[in-house]
Amino acid sequence: MSKPITFTDDNFDSEVISSDLPVLVDFWAEWCGPCKMIAPSVEELAGEFEGRAKVGKLDVDNNQVTAGKYGVRSIPSLLIFKGGEVVDQIVGAVPKNQLQSKLEAAL
Repeated sequence: MSKPITFTDDNFDSEVISSDLPVLVDFWAEWCGPCKMIAPSVEELAGEFEGRAKVGKLDVDNNQVTAGKYGVRSIPSLLIFKGGEVVDQIVGAVPKNQLQSKLEAAL
């Protein structure tokens, strides 16, 4: 079972923007309760979409440049990238099937 990728300011361009696959990025923080609520769903999606999409997390406290660049004001914010562009955005703790269907739509 693959784990979510850890995205950072340093690897964001290579891992997300340059990716051939769609990428789900979970913008989160350690102190955020709703972020912890959706973490298991994000981890499950990483395994379910292995080879078809990348799934990962970016800690907004440690990677403020990227969070700021994409205007992340409230967390959790989940952005779906395809071809280096944001194609969808989900804000707040939502059910796993909602994340799943949005990621499927980007494939």
